[in-house]
Amino acid sequence: MRRIYFLAPNIEVTHKIVDELRTLGLEDRHMHVLAKRDTPLEDLPEANELQKTDFIAAVERGAALGATTGLLAGLIGLRFAGFAIAGGPILGILFFGGTIGAMMSGLAGLQVGNSKVKKYEEAIERGDMLVMVDIAKERIDEISKSITKHHPSAEFEGIEPLLPPSY
Repeated sequence: MRRIYFLAPNIEVTHKIVDELRTLGLEDRHMHVLAKRDTPLEDLPEANELQKTDFIAAVERGAALGATTGLLAGLIGLRFAGFAIAGGPILGILFFGGTIGAMMSGLAGLQVGNSKVKKYEEAIERGDMLVMVDIAKERIDEISKSITKHHPSAEFEGIEPLLPPSY
């Protein structure tokens, strides 16, 4: 899956884009609309906290950092206790470190806006609406061309190269 971005000038164009995406076979769970705070989105699929914040990226970084820290702590313990005694606890510390790191980073990530969406903040504050669409790599050209052809006021803003599973 890849995420593509469209910037629509108003809610009417956004409705038309979402309707066309539905016609093209996309489900609402693969569409996310981000608008200025307190903008009524009616039946548009609103972006949730996972799309608005850096939660997923922070959890991934925290798990890796926590597991690495846990591994280092376990290896230090291994030096003193020997592998037969410390092998199990090393795995426990590795898991514990990864879990704590993921939790702490995830909580911090909820407080930080999505770094990929930050460049659109100014346009969103002006009243534009950001439409994020999660699609298979093979459909990127088809969908982006269809939307830009039928909605010339909407701007195709690009593709997010790597996307974690849709939540």
